[in-house]
Amino acid sequence: MALEKFLTEGGKEFLPNLSVDIVIIGYQQQTLKCLLARIGSKWMLPGGFVGYNESVDTAVARVMKQRTGLEDPHLRFLAVFGEGNRNFAMQWKAYIEKEGVPWQEDSWINSRFVTLAYYSLVDMAHAQPEKGAIDEAIGWFPLDNLPSMWMDHAAIATRAREQLKTDIRREHVTHNLLPEPFTMPELHQLHQTILEEKLDRSRFQKKMLATGLLERLPKRQKDSPGRNPYQYQLKEGG
Repeated sequence: MALEKFLTEGGKEFLPNLSVDIVIIGYQQQTLKCLLARIGSKWMLPGGFVGYNESVDTAVARVMKQRTGLEDPHLRFLAVFGEGNRNFAMQWKAYIEKEGVPWQEDSWINSRFVTLAYYSLVDMAHAQPEKGAIDEAIGWFPLDNLPSMWMDHAAIATRAREQLKTDIRREHVTHNLLPEPFTMPELHQLHQTILEEKLDRSRFQKKMLATGLLERLPKRQKDSPGRNPYQYQLKEGG
């Protein structure tokens, strides 16, 4: 049974008291989405642990590939969550006993854990979500309306939501959420969704073009009359 193996062998394979969690963010129908995995009755962020001979960066990239199938994705360190009382043994115990697996008080999972949290912006069309070893389901949820979650994972997701607002005011990273090529109206709406505020369209376009990162392509072909905006993509090496 995967759960029994996780409990008995995980402590031999991974560094004690350290985990990684990733807020994987997508965008669909003018809504930010977050990829979550379900264990029991609640959901959690895709995450994992760091092998004894593995770097943290390698561990995070491994978790991303396992859960999304993406190679070399956008990844950004978010924060360390390491409160002195960050111990979720009672939550694990209730779930494990409900699954009919004996609980051991000296289990490696029954400890305080520090987690290194990251966030990732992905094009949902390219992601192929996969369950982890003990996950029962995996799926996308609106980032602003998350289901009941394990541990402090809702707080981590909220922190990533706020950090994204800050980051897009300083640098151009939102192209990771859109399939290329994209139009300026699509990019404009994405920024409005993230910032939760109205942005002047003309001023926004001038600001984006001033970055020098976008390459203009021919206009998008349309089957119906109306506005026919140019398409853009990120310049090579941008």
